[in-house]
Amino acid sequence: MNKLQLRRYAKLLAKTGINVKKGQWVMVYAELDQPEFVEMVVEELYRAGAGEVTVEWTHQPLTKLHYKYQTEKTLSEIQKWEIEKWEYRKKTLPAMLYLESEDPDGLAGIDQEKMTNVRINRMKVIKAYRDAMDNRYQWCIAAVPGKKWAKKLFPSLSVNQAVEKLWDEILKASRADGADPVREWARHNDNIAARCDYLNRLGLVSLEYKSSNGTDFTVGLLPQAQFMGGGEIDLNGRYFNPNIPSEEIFTSPKAGEAEGIVYSSKPLSYQGEVIDNFSVRFEKGKVVEVKAEKNQALLEKMVNMDEGAAMLGEVALIAYDSPINNAGILFYNTLFDENASCHLALGRGFTNCVVDYDSYTDEQLKEMGINDSIIHVDFMIGSKDLDIVGVTKNGERIQIFKNGNWAF
Repeated sequence: MNKLQLRRYAKLLAKTGINVKKGQWVMVYAELDQPEFVEMVVEELYRAGAGEVTVEWTHQPLTKLHYKYQTEKTLSEIQKWEIEKWEYRKKTLPAMLYLESEDPDGLAGIDQEKMTNVRINRMKVIKAYRDAMDNRYQWCIAAVPGKKWAKKLFPSLSVNQAVEKLWDEILKASRADGADPVREWARHNDNIAARCDYLNRLGLVSLEYKSSNGTDFTVGLLPQAQFMGGGEIDLNGRYFNPNIPSEEIFTSPKAGEAEGIVYSSKPLSYQGEVIDNFSVRFEKGKVVEVKAEKNQALLEKMVNMDEGAAMLGEVALIAYDSPINNAGILFYNTLFDENASCHLALGRGFTNCVVDYDSYTDEQLKEMGINDSIIHVDFMIGSKDLDIVGVTKNGERIQIFKNGNWAF
């Protein structure tokens, strides 16, 4: 891979993704797959003004060993040093950069009930810290190739060729394959903002989805919420891009207002396993039935993680004719696949979708209709013939999507 282009990508993550401020502490989370690129990112973060950069390495095979040999009780325990670390993070609010590269099937074979219980038990403690930090720091999720991930996507190539090919696709999808990715993202953010402005002027109260694959679904929208996309601004006034790549325009719907059935258009990688060819049926805002050709039991566990896991936290609009979908590749990674076509998310909603959200308490936001959960899981429903109609408070029906793409 061209090192100059990788350097440009690293600069994009530092300047556009995180938009690091002078003297800021940045934490980087990465697997062991691309240490040389992590070095580049760290250097670019320092060049952008970071005062300190901390790298925390993870390794999926070790996670699998821990779940194989440790008891559920041991895995669920949160040690004193972990609490102190969360307390320090809450106090200092470092920017966070996550570099994904995991094998989509890397945790296959793990006892999923054990993993689910551990997650629930740990989140009883961790969630309070997450809520306290929400919308108060910059963060960005991006990707680098992992060998097993690359081979899953390109099995006919050698490992080195597959990794090289995946680098190409990541850079293309991330709009980081040109001479000035930072400038390209500025244009991209402007285009997304223009669409958001149009949608927010319509005063929509619901969206109706229909597709020939069987999707027939209506979701209620919050009158106080707005459509967002691209860059965001935290409560300290810092602009950042939480996802690179990102093609979506999204909002948090009204919890408890969803009716009908949706069919997945792409597989979902969840907890290190793949759920495929599935449907989700809603009544009175909650999931009442799920079906899947692969890993139905895992899907059922997911929607029963807590009360909010069975309700929607996000609706996202992405043209079927998007750069990622046009690549013709199934990434088996939600960061990319969710940006290939329209998706929904079960679980936690985004409080910052509400206008002047910082003037409300968390309880008020929940009462308003922002869903809460320990999970937030995106799954893709966009198809070539998906139609979406928006309904205004006056009953006017406006075509938002026609044949999978924007109608305006």
